[in-house]
Amino acid sequence: MVDIAHQAAINPASAEGAATTRALVPLTAIEPGQWRALAQRAIEPNGYYLPGWELAVSATARDRTKASALPAFDSSSKRLIGLMPAISLWRAWKIPLPALASAHPYGTLCSPLIDRDATTEAATRLLQQAREAGAHALILRDVALDGAAMMSLREVLGRTGLKPRILSSYIRASLDATQDGDVLLREALGAKKLKELRRQRHRLEEHGPIVFDIARRPDEIGPALETFLQLEASGWKGKRGTALLQNAGDATFIRRAVPALAETAQCEIVTLRAGTTPVAAGIVLRHQDRAFFFKLGIDERFAKYSPGVQLTLELTRHLCADPSIASADSTASADHPMINPIWRGRLAIGDALIPLKRNDPMVAVIHAALIAHGFAYETARRVIHLLRK
Repeated sequence: MVDIAHQAAINPASAEGAATTRALVPLTAIEPGQWRALAQRAIEPNGYYLPGWELAVSATARDRTKASALPAFDSSSKRLIGLMPAISLWRAWKIPLPALASAHPYGTLCSPLIDRDATTEAATRLLQQAREAGAHALILRDVALDGAAMMSLREVLGRTGLKPRILSSYIRASLDATQDGDVLLREALGAKKLKELRRQRHRLEEHGPIVFDIARRPDEIGPALETFLQLEASGWKGKRGTALLQNAGDATFIRRAVPALAETAQCEIVTLRAGTTPVAAGIVLRHQDRAFFFKLGIDERFAKYSPGVQLTLELTRHLCADPSIASADSTASADHPMINPIWRGRLAIGDALIPLKRNDPMVAVIHAALIAHGFAYETARRVIHLLRK
């Protein structure tokens, strides 16, 4: 069944073998220099689809290995103008139907890379590549619904009378980093809440002077990463068995990805210390003028001082003071209790089904299967939540 589903998703019934090979290739077949150049020209930033990150995910990360790629080249077939890491619908959700889904890069953003200098051509060729690979639909997971990449695909689809179908959506926190950090925090939290956080910070200072560290250079980011990993594993994620250190593949991925992005100044680790004791740390990716808050780890022995919030306040000031950063994506869940009150901007994120042919009955079948799967998943999630409570 697995083989049938996989082949149905990637092999067209009538395409020649050579065309199929060009349409869908191993992610490792994309030349890294071309990939990096496309990322610099991308119409919409996505730190999780930078080559240093996504290649590390695809190599070892739990349940995310061996991704393929839908590449789009210009008319000369020499310049990469579009890229969507992809997997079959079977690998994504165990649904044996001919569709391709975004390969999940651990971070919750899968907006494809589309060349801003060839937007229409890139979007058109990406869709054509998916057709040549035998897919009847593309499922973009965790895509920015109002982002430039999605708008480009909408425009190209509209020319042939097609439009995306939104499968699910939610709103998450983002930061407008063009504002003054302290002004933004006062407006977001109010004087009373800030006073309480200052009181907690003063109490935390009883354990040593508060220091906010930023590790950027390759020689300093390795030790900072290990500090973060230990903090994450010491908290509730460790108790649930979901910390990065608790899976060999995940640990290998993050130890490869973070230094790779640090080499190109696209990753930093922020750490809050009380004296010599790290109480919170976070990983932040950078792509173009946007930052992405990947993960946060705290020492729960200091939980009554809100170390995660204290770190996020410092990170907010840090990003707002950086002229190269215009915005930051929390990449957090909807209504996240920590980040939502602090970062008051909002991003619409969702899963979208992209039909590839007009009047295709298979699209309706794929849509119905995804809706049924989503209902079953949501039911199971609620049961697990109740059990944990």
